Amino acid sequence: MPRHQPIPAAPDYPSGPPAATLPLAGKACAAALLLGACACVFAPALLPRWVAALLLASGLAAWSWPCRWRALGAALSGLGWATLHAHLALSLQLPAASGVAEHIVRGRVADLPVHGARSSRFLFQVDDDPALPVPLRGRAFVVSWHGQPGNAADPRRHVRAGARWELPVRLRPPRGLRNPGGFDGERQAVLQRLSGTGYVRDPARASALGPAQGLPAWRERMAEAIGAQVRGGGARFVQALALGDTRGLSQADWDDLRALGLTHLIAISGFHVGLVAGGTAWLAALGWRLWPALGRRLPRPLAAAVAAVLGAALYAAVAGFALPTVRTVLMIAVVGAARCARRPATVGQALALAALAVLLADPLALLAPGFWLSFAGVLWLVWCLPGQQVHWLRTFLGAQGVATLALLPLTVALFGQTSRAGPLVNLLAIPWWSLVVVPLALLGTALEAVLSGAGRWPWQLAAWSFEASWWLLGHVARAPLALWWLPEAGRWAVLAALLGVAWLLLPRGSGGRLPALVLCLPLLWPAQQRPRHGEAELLVMDVGQGLAIWVRTRSHRLLYDAGPAAEGGFDAGERVVVPTLHALGEHRLDRLLLSHGDRDHAGGVAAVRRAYRHPPELAPAGALPGVRTPCAVGQAWRWDGVEFRILHPRPGTPYRGNASSCVLRIGTAHGAILLAGDIDAASEAVLLADATALRAALVVVPHHGSAGSSSPAWVEAVAPRLAIVSAGHGNRFGHPRAEVVARWQAAGAEVLGTAGSGAVRAWLGGDGLHVREQRVFQPRWWDAAERSRSAAILSVVKQAADGPEG
Repeated sequence: MPRHQPIPAAPDYPSGPPAATLPLAGKACAAALLLGACACVFAPALLPRWVAALLLASGLAAWSWPCRWRALGAALSGLGWATLHAHLALSLQLPAASGVAEHIVRGRVADLPVHGARSSRFLFQVDDDPALPVPLRGRAFVVSWHGQPGNAADPRRHVRAGARWELPVRLRPPRGLRNPGGFDGERQAVLQRLSGTGYVRDPARASALGPAQGLPAWRERMAEAIGAQVRGGGARFVQALALGDTRGLSQADWDDLRALGLTHLIAISGFHVGLVAGGTAWLAALGWRLWPALGRRLPRPLAAAVAAVLGAALYAAVAGFALPTVRTVLMIAVVGAARCARRPATVGQALALAALAVLLADPLALLAPGFWLSFAGVLWLVWCLPGQQVHWLRTFLGAQGVATLALLPLTVALFGQTSRAGPLVNLLAIPWWSLVVVPLALLGTALEAVLSGAGRWPWQLAAWSFEASWWLLGHVARAPLALWWLPEAGRWAVLAALLGVAWLLLPRGSGGRLPALVLCLPLLWPAQQRPRHGEAELLVMDVGQGLAIWVRTRSHRLLYDAGPAAEGGFDAGERVVVPTLHALGEHRLDRLLLSHGDRDHAGGVAAVRRAYRHPPELAPAGALPGVRTPCAVGQAWRWDGVEFRILHPRPGTPYRGNASSCVLRIGTAHGAILLAGDIDAASEAVLLADATALRAALVVVPHHGSAGSSSPAWVEAVAPRLAIVSAGHGNRFGHPRAEVVARWQAAGAEVLGTAGSGAVRAWLGGDGLHVREQRVFQPRWWDAAERSRSAAILSVVKQAADGPEG
């Protein structure tokens, strides 16, 4: 036997050595899976199911096979998997084309009910009852129960989390409002897998079937214990931090938290779940150090990993398994599993595993802002912060600086705002709330779960600790410059800003910073095309059954009506009008004109006044308190070559509600716009005395298209090219009436409604009349109005195909 074996010759590869195969669950495959899922989630329409299934099958084959196409296989798998999940989420909803239907359903209150002054709102999980129609079995609905204010015996107040009820309800598919920069309720319904919304039709027939029980009932009992045992205003914040129960927070509280950049801390979030996981892991490691014999059964690192997962899961259960907490638990479980399998992983590899786990469990999590903020935040920190040991204070300050700058583009894109005070405020709030307030709140909850009344003093200390910081932070929140609202920008602006931030965070000596700042400008200061002299722009907002219209000339802005609001319920001024104005880049109003005092037109005025520091107001005499200047015939002003003139009501006439609406004519060099409020046929007849003043290129149809307005003579006198109806989808008044729509169409007008189009934006200038429908301009595959139209077209085609041959 030779002492030394000969060294074999290197193999001869015709085109070089083979490329290394990507790891099956590595960072490259995780990024590819994410890109594939994004291609579905942010697409305007969905691929057919069979195409998605084919993509998923082929993608899984390429992903699992060790070849150079593994990343492509992961991307195809992400596209197919997300598409199938999207189809499943839509199939859980009531058909988009279906109307309101009455049912008697049995089920369980699945979450904490919100009891307001006039109504209650709760998540209702319907039983899987074979007697019910298939679209209702086992589905989840958001149900409202309207009652009598001030009536302590109102049965709706007996609705408890975890209780079983039989309810007569009217149910409808999910349908939201669509406005620039506004909240998308239809996207939220897909994310939460809701089947629809409804309300209790006949409260006298509602009956409780069983007592409250289960985890939701325990959470409600704990929330009530905090409210009963904690003195002072801090109780509501302890409920939010300990249980994720934000029902006690007012709109003013949320406004302050947004101004401070602290909304991510006040409710149970992924950050808090991570803190609890780290705390339980530390306690487990400490126990193993104190009792070394435990290491013989289970090594200390493994015990810490198991404790972290169990602690995170328990805290998520206390929060009611809210989506952000479930995602974080899944991430921690993946990292813990890797630790238990004794496979060392870097932070980047652990992040990739967590992303894979979240996307495979629910690819539609991409619709949630929390997904992007949590993963992006960790990714930026891993990339920017040094790996060597440095002082903890320097690490904390560096992490805060990186998070503030790196997450700025995403924060602006997702919320349309950012906090100027946030970077400094977080330096105080994060350590104080997370290391003092939250542990005390959790300690009180744990003690109360063991012995009734034992949680009182930890909860009280948590409340006092919170109030000590909130007193100082409240003054900062109310500073005029605390919150920075930014106009809505396009997706390319967001991508450019992300590239600019990445450039700014490169190590020193990596190149000039000026180009990086230039890349951020389209997001932070987007270009806005304002009307030229003598031109006007208009937006009829989608506020439901009500009216709010924004008008802009070259350098002036007017708001005509402020949208509907219900006492203790939905406030369009707060939820729609103000956010839409901010998304349009409006930081001031030159005039607020209220057509009349009804709540569907003036309900949101309080929110507008707060946001825009009480702009000059006009309203009919006697319509609203606090309006000093009544609108009346003869009033006129001129802005940037555009004439604004009041046509109705006449001075000195008594206020008569709808009939006294202020009618505004906006005259440009290229045509006129007519805003008529809720005038009726009698008021129209008065205005017909000067029919030449009524001619307009665009009109907002009076009284939401009711049968009591839009008389034939009025329609003929106005003769517009475009008629816009502001009305809620499926409203109980039947607006707009079919005969009214037909009347305007017969006069040569194109009729658009906010119920089907979303917000309608129009420009009247030298280039003519142009219009943009929000639902068409920004299409979404979950758009209920578009799916309803598609279903109607298919129904007509099917009827034609099934009809008799001629």
